[in-house]
Amino acid sequence: MAKLVIGTVSPATSVQDAGRFGAQRYGLTQSGAMDAFALACANTLVGNSLFTAAIEVGPLGGTFTARGGALRLALSGSMRQASIGARQLTLNESALLADGESLTLTPARTGSFTYLALEGGVQGEPVFGSLSVNMRSGLGSPYPRPLQSGDEINIAEAQPLAHERKLELPAETERPIRVVMGPQDDEFGEATELFLKSDWTLSAASDRMGFRLEGPVIKHNGGHNIVSDGTVSGSIQIPGNGQPLVLMPDRGTTGGYPKIATVIGPDLRRIAQTQVGKKLRFKAMTITEAHVEARRYAKFLASLPGLLREARGSAFNLDALQSANIAGAAVSAMDSVTWQPSPADETSTP
Repeated sequence: MAKLVIGTVSPATSVQDAGRFGAQRYGLTQSGAMDAFALACANTLVGNSLFTAAIEVGPLGGTFTARGGALRLALSGSMRQASIGARQLTLNESALLADGESLTLTPARTGSFTYLALEGGVQGEPVFGSLSVNMRSGLGSPYPRPLQSGDEINIAEAQPLAHERKLELPAETERPIRVVMGPQDDEFGEATELFLKSDWTLSAASDRMGFRLEGPVIKHNGGHNIVSDGTVSGSIQIPGNGQPLVLMPDRGTTGGYPKIATVIGPDLRRIAQTQVGKKLRFKAMTITEAHVEARRYAKFLASLPGLLREARGSAFNLDALQSANIAGAAVSAMDSVTWQPSPADETSTP
């Protein structure tokens, strides 16, 4: 058994899988990856099941070192520079981290969360069926908190592999975040149109529990308090200040603010990867349309292993370079015979 030793990391770095299911009626928070699609991609690259526990790396990056054996890893999610020593890594491509080597991740350039999946997955004891960390509840494994410098995580040693793998994913297009209106959109009347037509800016006062949006004030028709009822990831509450609050995986399971809309499952990752200060918009769709998109998303997730391709690396072979004649015929500036064109050269086509 090898280990991954945590170096410098931000407080937003933690172990996450798909989360906890089946007990929200008892108040048990779901938790889980902010971007489940990126988690699935990274796991696919190292041969794990889609939602095996991995490391969710927050916006500020970090360093990770292999100890006691080589580890196979893959990164997916937000764009950032990644390197092992002088070797640059590519997102959505597997790589080997040799014993003693360190992986360095810089702050995210786009998006917020990158998933570091490791062959065999993070080892730990499930808590209510999941390793996912929820800091407020003190749940998670192998540490019931975000990762800190000096933490060590048990990881299976990398297995021999003929070649590393990459995922060829379709390019993403910019579009509004899709929502189903309700269940309390009738509390807002004409303000629902303002909600859909406005640009919203992600506030710095956002975390894994909820993303706060800044923009025009959404007014309530009958007050901002309702009888508490159930919430889901993607519920958009409108508290007393009229600024939308999008509930994320570490949300409470019930809430007493009216919910104007709900982000559809396939678009949760898109709002999770919105950076602080960036703008977004919403677009309404019907429940039937949302079901179609959910089925399409599930089908695409299931197809990920079929999108794997061989990653043809560009290993630098210094010995081969030194023995190769990469300059063609040698010439001498002091000897015109070596650089005067031949008759064949004069008649050739460029």
